[in-house]
Amino acid sequence: MTSSLPERAGRRCHSLLNPFHSAHYFSPDLGRELAAVGVEDPRAAYFAVRAAALGRVGAGVVTATFFNFRHELVAEHVPAVWETASPSTVLAARERAVDATLRRLLGEEPLASAEVAEAAELALRATEACVRTARPLYAAHADLPVPERPHLALWHATTLLREHRGDGHLAVLLDAGLDPVEALASHTATGKGMSPKWAVATRGWTRVDWDAANARLRERGLLDADGGLTEAGVALRRDIEDATDRLDLAPYGHLGAAGVERLTELMTGLVTTMLGAGAFPAGMIGKG
Repeated sequence: MTSSLPERAGRRCHSLLNPFHSAHYFSPDLGRELAAVGVEDPRAAYFAVRAAALGRVGAGVVTATFFNFRHELVAEHVPAVWETASPSTVLAARERAVDATLRRLLGEEPLASAEVAEAAELALRATEACVRTARPLYAAHADLPVPERPHLALWHATTLLREHRGDGHLAVLLDAGLDPVEALASHTATGKGMSPKWAVATRGWTRVDWDAANARLRERGLLDADGGLTEAGVALRRDIEDATDRLDLAPYGHLGAAGVERLTELMTGLVTTMLGAGAFPAGMIGKG
């Protein structure tokens, strides 16, 4: 089944599913809904909404499953956040925030369209082939009920597909011998990852941590003196993405080539509109 897919078709589809899922993290609606249940710190809100499906976990579990955050930053907020708002309270607030965010970015009429319902059906069908084994964030979210409203069902499906791929990606990064800061720095060097300024500011690392990671990457021959990827660095990042694709083939193979193509088409329209509405902060992506 998977062999009939065009090369990187799953990755192209994921590149649209991921921002549809992720937009709420940058939304003022999330801050408002979490503040309403007592979680006012933006970092605590992020850790809480993404980890809530795991239950009342501690900092170690969050650091392990999120991968690229400094443990000391996580420990500032977890598990203390659960004393302010329980995981079930956080999950309900997150769903309200997602609903408000999608309505604001896409508009009422598109959300009620047949196209959104079709996209939800296709994405949910793809999740039927996801597996829980060794994928903790996916498995936790897979235990949550599917929302009834199509736009929220679509968001839920994109969450499952995003975390399924992400869990596999972490295994690949470990196999490649990259620690969290090295993974961020090498991805930034491709021009597609978070900017150094954004990564340092949001992940809890210092500029010293960042510079040390770059030095280790240069020692491995992966970065050049100017901070760009060497030929070996380009090859490693390509191999990482290809291996991640292989671990993430099942849902897209299950959906089939025609289904993946149609889902990609539908998500292109939705995500283009979201980006045009300012779903993500300026300056977040790039080498600067």
